[in-house]
Parts: sequence; structure tokens; C-alpha cells
Amino acid sequence: MLTLARTDTSIVGRWWWTVDRWMLLAIGLLITLGAVLTLAASPAVAERLDLWSYHFVTRQFVFLGPAIALMLAISMVDTVTVRRIATCGLLASLPLLALTVVIGPEINGAHRWLQVAGFSLQPSEFVKPFFIVVTAWMLSAEKGNQPIPGNAIAGALALLVSGLLLAQPDIGMALVVVAVWSAQVFMAGLPFIWVGALIAIAAVAGVLLYNHVPHFTSRIDRFLDPAAGDTYQIETALEAFANGGLMGRGPGEGIGKRVLPDAHTDFIFAVAGEEFGLVVCIAVVCLFAFVTLRGYRRLMGEDSLFIMLAAGGLLTQFGLQAAINMGVNLRLLPTKGMTLPFISYGGSSLLGLAIGMGMVIALTRRRPRREIRG
Repeated sequence: MLTLARTDTSIVGRWWWTVDRWMLLAIGLLITLGAVLTLAASPAVAERLDLWSYHFVTRQFVFLGPAIALMLAISMVDTVTVRRIATCGLLASLPLLALTVVIGPEINGAHRWLQVAGFSLQPSEFVKPFFIVVTAWMLSAEKGNQPIPGNAIAGALALLVSGLLLAQPDIGMALVVVAVWSAQVFMAGLPFIWVGALIAIAAVAGVLLYNHVPHFTSRIDRFLDPAAGDTYQIETALEAFANGGLMGRGPGEGIGKRVLPDAHTDFIFAVAGEEFGLVVCIAVVCLFAFVTLRGYRRLMGEDSLFIMLAAGGLLTQFGLQAAINMGVNLRLLPTKGMTLPFISYGGSSLLGLAIGMGMVIALTRRRPRREIRG
């Protein structure tokens, strides 16, 4: 482990003595597990698609180094720079998100990607962290009595982002964005009457989606009644967990990954269960819980509303996304194409998460009060 003297005043030295090293270690373990599980799950999928066995592995590893470097670089900046990065990033990624609806190729009935230099770019993965931080800035500015209509801007951004996601359509991602935004608004001191209003709006939106979006209706029906439609992936995932037992069948010995269409992405947790067993699955759950709860713990007593809302929102999104992916794998939730953070295959997801968690690490560093005010 890196050791630096407390008297070291370099950027790295100041970062090392103010950063949460336990959180860094947990994230590093998740990234390592992701690399191992990509090696375990991806070759079978590539061969089924008549691609080179390590097609997905090499593409994932192309992004792995830059993602780690990006996360560490962002973790070293101050709060003002975090806001600037988020603002510039949101202004750049929102037009790309809109372009997916217009020129994005249709894949599985949705327009969520752009083709860039032979790679598929998913702008929504970058919009999420930038949106959360900018929303936190606007909400905190309103509470700070600054001459900015922060609440109105935050609400407009939530409508814009969720509207663009619904247009793709990506209902699950839109619901996550709205859920995180609602959590931020609640943390900012939303009156309880508005909490009830948000719950009522969410209920009405759910009914409308169920009645008017066939794809959404089908997933809910299949979750409530497996006999109502095709549940092949879920049944195969559950069988993989059962085959894995306590200690797993062993690396490379899994059967489910050979037939699961999304074994390297949405259902990589099932591959982990079959090849490495319940013990490793529990370890993965504990790592996600540790990162999320450790981050919340660092925010306790935080007197900067911006830091609390921004880091709290990013941690909520991180934990919620992990919980949804694992819940789907275990048929605790309706099916939703959502990656398992730092573990599932996906360059856009990896880079977007690196940006988000880099911001979390930066915001939860122990720093002088004057730097927070800056």
C-alpha cells in the first residue's frame, strides 16, 4: 500500500491523507471482481455470437485503465472543480442523449446507443452523475438564498432527463433518475406535503406506463405471473444459482453462461453464483453495501448542503443500481436491463461509474472548511 509522509504537501500527498482509503480498497476489489467475472462470463457469449472468444474481454480492458485513471484524477479535485466538471459534462452529454432518440440504432426495441469509432456509446451513463451533481448544486443554491431559482432548475432538469430517457425508451433508468432526484429533494428539506405529492405522482405514472407501454406491461405481468410470458433468462439465472450452491462449480465450469444471452452484462451476478457460489455472492453484496454505507457515514455531520446532496445522490444511485441488478437476477424485481456497477461488461457504464465514484471520493475527503466554501 502506498505510504506518504504527513508532511508531504504535493497533490498526491494531500489526497492520500484526506481520502477514505477503505472506500478506495472496496471499490478496487469490485473492479478486480469485475475483471475476473468478465473473463469468466464473456468468452461463452462471444463464441455463441461467432466472435473471437476474448472479444468482450479485450474491449472491456481497453476501458478499464482509463476508467481507473479518470476516477483517481477526479478524486483529487476540490468541490468547485467537481461542480465545473459536472456542469460541462451535463452540457456535453445531454445533446448526445437527445441524439440517441434521433439517430441511435434500434437494439432490442430501444434507441440508447450511438456508434462512435466502432464502439457503442450510451450517453445516459454519463448524464447520470453529471445530473446528480448539478441538481445538488441548484438545490443547495436555493437553500443558500442565492439569486438562483435552484428548485425550478432542478425540477426542469429532472423532467428533461427523464423525458429523454422515456423517449428512448429506457423506463428503468428514468425511474432511477427520478428516485435519486426525489431523494435529493427530500434531503434538501422538502415539506412532507410534497413527499405525499411525489408518491401520488409516481403511482399515477406507474399506472399510465402499465396501461400504455406494452414492453413495461409485459415485464410486470411476467414478474407477477411467470406463466404470463417468456421467463427464460430469469429461470436460467435461478438455476445457475442453484447449481453453484455454497462454493460454486469452479472458475470456467458454469453452464448457465453458455445459454444466457446477457450473461456478461445484466446476468453476470448469476454467473458469479454458479461458478463461485453463495460465499462470493455475499461478498459482492457486502462490498456494495460497504461502499454505500461508508459514504453515507462520511457525510454524517457534513455542514455543506451541496456536498451532502451531491455525494448522497451519487451513493444512492450506486447502491440502487446494484440492488436492482441483483434483485432482478434473483427474481425479486421485474426484469430490467441494468448493469452491476464495476462488474458487468460495458465501457460506457464503466466510465460513467468511474466519474461518479471519483466525485464521491473527492466530495467525502476531509478538507479545510475554506476549501468547501470555495
